[in-house]
Order: sequence, then C-alpha cells, then structure tokens
Amino acid sequence: MTRWTLPRACSGVLLLCALAAAAPSLLAGVAGGLWEVTGQGRPVRLCIADPLVLAYYEHRFVNCTHSVIRRDGQSAVVSYSCSGGGFGQSQLSVLTPRSLQIDTQGILAGEPYHYVLDARRVGDCLAH
Repeated sequence: MTRWTLPRACSGVLLLCALAAAAPSLLAGVAGGLWEVTGQGRPVRLCIADPLVLAYYEHRFVNCTHSVIRRDGQSAVVSYSCSGGGFGQSQLSVLTPRSLQIDTQGILAGEPYHYVLDARRVGDCLAH
C-alpha cells in the first residue's frame, strides 16, 4: 500500500471536500468540480465536491464548523467558526448553475476582512 503525505495546509482542504461530499449541495443545481475564484488578487482554482465549501474560502486551510442560517434554491447564508479562533459569515448567491457570488466577512489571524468574490465552475476535477 502506498502512503501519501500531504502538507498540513492541503489536509484541511481535503477534509472540507470529504465532509461536503457526504451531503447534497444546499445550492440547487450547482455542482462540485473545478472552480475558479476571483476578487482577491490572482485567480485561484479549487477542486471541490460541494460549492458550499466556498463559504469558507478565507479559512480554507483550517478545520471549521458551520451553521446554515438561511437557504433557498438561489442562495445560502453560512456562519462558521474555525480552529485557531477565526470565524466568518458568507452569503453564496447563485447567478447561474456555473457562477456564484460570495459576500464574505469575518476574522482571520485577528484581523477583520470583508469582500465579494466571484466563483465560476470551469470544468471537472482531474483524477490523479
């Protein structure tokens, strides 16, 4: 059996993906896959099982627990807290089944943040 070792930062993302894969998406008609996120510097591509994971975008490298405050077919508001004291709240709005807008705010490393991100599904994840 081959044993894979991942950097600690990657393991948090994989854990979020695994947890998200256990439940259907809260955002009707929006599928997981390869997503490109823009709005904070250079675009970032993420392979995710459930787009709800994008609610944790700023805290994607740590373990978080969440509560869905509100949801309907076109949006979800998620409040979350993370190991190390970070927390946040995000509203994910479905623009099309392949395009989301994420209004997110919270505290990371003791500093506040608030911004709007655009995310679009650019394809399927590549199998390794």
